[in-house]
Amino acid sequence: MPDYKQFPLPDTAEGLTEAEILSWRVKPGDEVQVNQIVIEVETAKAAVELPCPWAGVVTELLVEPGQTVEVGTPILTVDVDPGGTASAASDASGASAAPSASAAKNGVQQAAGPAEAAPAAGSEENGAPAEDEMKPLVGYGSKTVTAKRRPRKDHGPASDVQNGTFGPVDTPAQESALLEGSAVPLAKPPVRKLAKDLGIDLRTVTGSGSGGVITREDVRHAANGAQPVTVRTGERERRVPIRGVRKATAQAMVHSAFSAPHVTEFLTVDVTPMMELRAKLKDTPAFAGVKLTPLAFAAKAMCLAVQRTPDVNAEWDAESGEIVYKDYVHLGVAAATPRGLVVPKVRDADAMSLAELAGALTELTETARQGKTTPADMLNGTITITNVGVFGVDTGTPIINPGESAILAFGAIRDTPWVVDGEVVPRKVCQLSLSFDHRVVDGEQGSRFLADVGALLADPAVAMTY
Repeated sequence: MPDYKQFPLPDTAEGLTEAEILSWRVKPGDEVQVNQIVIEVETAKAAVELPCPWAGVVTELLVEPGQTVEVGTPILTVDVDPGGTASAASDASGASAAPSASAAKNGVQQAAGPAEAAPAAGSEENGAPAEDEMKPLVGYGSKTVTAKRRPRKDHGPASDVQNGTFGPVDTPAQESALLEGSAVPLAKPPVRKLAKDLGIDLRTVTGSGSGGVITREDVRHAANGAQPVTVRTGERERRVPIRGVRKATAQAMVHSAFSAPHVTEFLTVDVTPMMELRAKLKDTPAFAGVKLTPLAFAAKAMCLAVQRTPDVNAEWDAESGEIVYKDYVHLGVAAATPRGLVVPKVRDADAMSLAELAGALTELTETARQGKTTPADMLNGTITITNVGVFGVDTGTPIINPGESAILAFGAIRDTPWVVDGEVVPRKVCQLSLSFDHRVVDGEQGSRFLADVGALLADPAVAMTY
């Protein structure tokens, strides 16, 4: 007999709750091997390829490209025993256990890891019995709960509240509804918060999740008054759902802008000596095959300047009431991609030579533009640089990335009239701007760091004094 298993969407990076299906690499009837890539999804952080945890034959694709699904949602069904050999052996030994009523009815087993952990606290939230949970692979994100209401007891509304029949009570209005004996809609706390933010009454929403649970998509559909609109034809406007990288970037930037007090300072620099050194180095063996860009010089200057002003490479930890100073530089590089802005990191950039840093920057930006940056490559940065000059922009007021204290904008390099030794001559000039978190970095420290970066670009020989 066939042995069906369902593969749930895993949490590919800590804290992710959903992903958009980009493309399938298999179709029903295909044979798959363990760890074979079967699907590409886009999370809030990056495009990710997911491997299949079993060998077998694909029997059903449960989600369509373009669909956004929550972590834990079954996305693929695999027959792991297409020849029926395991079932036959089990029947012959008499050791096989009878399937549950639900499994017998649906003919499908939920995916389970080699060793299942004990149910986490709150696994029976909203009254769902633990045995009804879908069990994803060990180490893959959160569990999806098949929510069911417990039978009402004859002890009145207060007993129902005490026993958790109606789930969390978030507002006085819900508490009042409970006391009146009316049911609160089934929805997890994050979904309730989303509904509250959008002004949606959950009692007016029909849940599409298992057991009638209201999902984020249900709330969003209610807020839009219909299905999410993708493109309006025949009109002079179009609407695209906010999701994936764009959604994550927006949330992070709003949080940063309204939690960290931003200060931005500006500096105009004559970088002619840097450009002359660049031209010389490109012809040396050490830089053969290396794409040596002005951005590499700016990144190297930042790593050197951090040594003199470590405050810009620190983090404000509000929970612990501490400032965390980091004796390493994980340099974030803002990169524009077809999916939106991403900020991958060059790990231990301060330990790299100029040639190594230039090579790392080239590889990092090419990977980002191809949409292949992994979620892990975008975590735990310490300071960021954004190259607005590549777009012909002189400068800007960049927003600090969450968890960091400073970001430098590197502007376009232009031929500009400049006073040198009392004479006006054409020089290569660019503008720098530094935004910093005033909780961590004072004006003196921010100014010193920006001045140091400028001095290193104006005269690279200054690096010999560090």
